[in-house]
Amino acid sequence: LAPWIPVVGLEIHAQISSNSKLFSGSQVQFAAPPNSLVSFFDASLPGTLPVLNRRCVEAAVMTGLALNCSINKKSLFDRKHYFYADLPAGYQITQQRVPIAVNGSLSYSLCIDNKMSQMVTKTVRIKQIQLEQDSGKSLHDDTRCQTLVDLNRAGVGLMEVVMEPDMCCGEEAAAAVRELQLILQALGSSQAVMAEGQLRVDANVSVHHPGEPYGVRTEVKNINSIRFLAKAVDYEIQRQIEELENGGTILNETRAFDSKHGCTVPMRDKEGKQDYRFMPEPNLPPLILYDTKSLPANMNHQQVINIDWIHERLPDLPSVKREKLVEQYGILPEHSFTLLNEDGLAEFFESVVKQTQMKPKKVIGWILNDLLSYLKQHSLTVKESPVSSFLLADLLNLLEKKEISSTAAKQVLVELWKGEGKTPLEIVKEQKLELLHDQKELEQICQAVIDGQENE
Repeated sequence: LAPWIPVVGLEIHAQISSNSKLFSGSQVQFAAPPNSLVSFFDASLPGTLPVLNRRCVEAAVMTGLALNCSINKKSLFDRKHYFYADLPAGYQITQQRVPIAVNGSLSYSLCIDNKMSQMVTKTVRIKQIQLEQDSGKSLHDDTRCQTLVDLNRAGVGLMEVVMEPDMCCGEEAAAAVRELQLILQALGSSQAVMAEGQLRVDANVSVHHPGEPYGVRTEVKNINSIRFLAKAVDYEIQRQIEELENGGTILNETRAFDSKHGCTVPMRDKEGKQDYRFMPEPNLPPLILYDTKSLPANMNHQQVINIDWIHERLPDLPSVKREKLVEQYGILPEHSFTLLNEDGLAEFFESVVKQTQMKPKKVIGWILNDLLSYLKQHSLTVKESPVSSFLLADLLNLLEKKEISSTAAKQVLVELWKGEGKTPLEIVKEQKLELLHDQKELEQICQAVIDGQENE
């Protein structure tokens, strides 16, 4: 039989890093008391009107430029109708017809056979980036058989990044989302913390034989972890293949990923075309952006958004940071990926390098093999490390000066993990570890005795 070809496309909702919501002045804050950050507009009281948040527009333009998109100087807002309890207006304001950015691309790298030394770079096309509102949150109380609604999240600004179906497995999908996450965080356009719902992924998955049209796709909704994304996509691919090979059919349905059992489960079917009744948003005019050439001479700069001005102020993206790490410190390219993929690790590494006499190529070994391994083993972030960059640099200086052996240094590191506030030298003396300069003196004395005997 001809092999199956999996096809994976992603829709990613990134919460914009902004003090207030997309169309209202309500504050944006994670884990605030329920319904404490809700304006009259968020609650859809009659007579309230949307006012577009400038910061959200700038964040979307910045993200579009970083993802090599064309920025539409004129984009439109639309109403997309849902009837959910946590969407009080009965519709979402989004950009269906003409979004703010289109036709971009994202390059990402992944390992071959889990070998960091063998990396391949791939590219996924970005169909569009659109601005839209988030919905509220439904809290289901099974004990009391009731559903409560929290509207704190209703109206929070989102960027929906729509990726073309250019990927073929969970590993590729996870690598693409991780790279996007790093880009958003570098830009500051989104904090993109998945554990707080600031980055949510919908994966569209299908399989087909070579030369045949794409198969019926399923959509796995609201995946909130990169690790779960890889598992959900791979499970769904295998499920569809087994279903088809056993004579079954794939339903066009929405599914959810059950992280406890590692499988996808049906939520609702999509056989009947859902009518969102799209219509132009009557309360918002077209969004007009400018560049340096089209900016009118007498225009107040505070009232317009200049695409070129934003482009000139883009920070270094992850790909550029990796190149600089390799060039500046002489480390391997695969090590630069690890440094950037772990939040705060690159800054930790550079801090250690500045404080130690050890060469960066040696420092990276201690960072990746010892520090990172310990942190992952104990489910700690770099910021939660009991060993600071100062303490690790102090230890590596002792090792570089040949005052302690590599074996002794590892023993000291074990004691440093306890976080008791002791310096490496204090631990060396306390543990009565052998100092190499004492050993050298002993060797010199022994050699002198041997030389004296030979002379006699």
